[in-house]
Amino acid sequence: MKIFVCIKQVPDPNTTISKLDPTTNRLVRSGVSLVLDPGDESTISAAIKLRDTLGNSQLIAVSMGPASAQEAMRRALAMGADGAIQITDPALAGSDAVSTARVLAAVLKKEGADIIFCSTESTDGYTGMVPGGIAEFLGIPQLTFAREITVEGQKAIIKRVIPTGYQTVETQLPAVVTIASGSFEAIYPTMKGIMGARKKPLRQVGLAELGIDAAQVGESGARERVVEVGKAEARAAGQIVKDEGNGAQVIADFLQRYQLL
Repeated sequence: MKIFVCIKQVPDPNTTISKLDPTTNRLVRSGVSLVLDPGDESTISAAIKLRDTLGNSQLIAVSMGPASAQEAMRRALAMGADGAIQITDPALAGSDAVSTARVLAAVLKKEGADIIFCSTESTDGYTGMVPGGIAEFLGIPQLTFAREITVEGQKAIIKRVIPTGYQTVETQLPAVVTIASGSFEAIYPTMKGIMGARKKPLRQVGLAELGIDAAQVGESGARERVVEVGKAEARAAGQIVKDEGNGAQVIADFLQRYQLL
């Protein structure tokens, strides 16, 4: 079975304060520490667990980004992925979530993916749009917020996180599966894994190889733009209730006024 996991390199959320370029309104990625998205580490772990459970399967990491993103891909390989594909092209700069999904879907279709793992959202953009976009471009189902996944023949079955517990959901393959945050413990690369990653295949492809017109991606193809950046409004002062024997009634009236009762 061909298992793929989509990953992303992001500014290190533990050491970097995210800033937007005042001219482009895009996230500043130069001159800051860049790492494999922490959420993707759990997603890679979920994909590795399924691969090892199934046997006779291959796990490939896929990412879209500049040359610097190879460092994040090498970490995925060190964690246990069997290979990696990087889509890199100058025309991709400024791509939005739709363009990103279009490009990733093109690679996954060409490679004949059976299962595609994604994190629910990235820790830099937080749009949560790319996994659904991939599924839409490929015309395949998407299973979301998975905390467990099993495969029986050509059917994927997940336990899906919901506010009251979980649902059991299934679909025929191929399919996109997004992993609920914190559902799988991240695998930390060993020295053996780090050394072995250097020998694993990491292939680069461009837009021409995928048959994608440059006008469909990057700045020219973006359908979403940040048009303005401003400071969040300061929170208004809360209401303090001094209980003079009628505290319960005052709170009840407050809740009813805002239709919370």
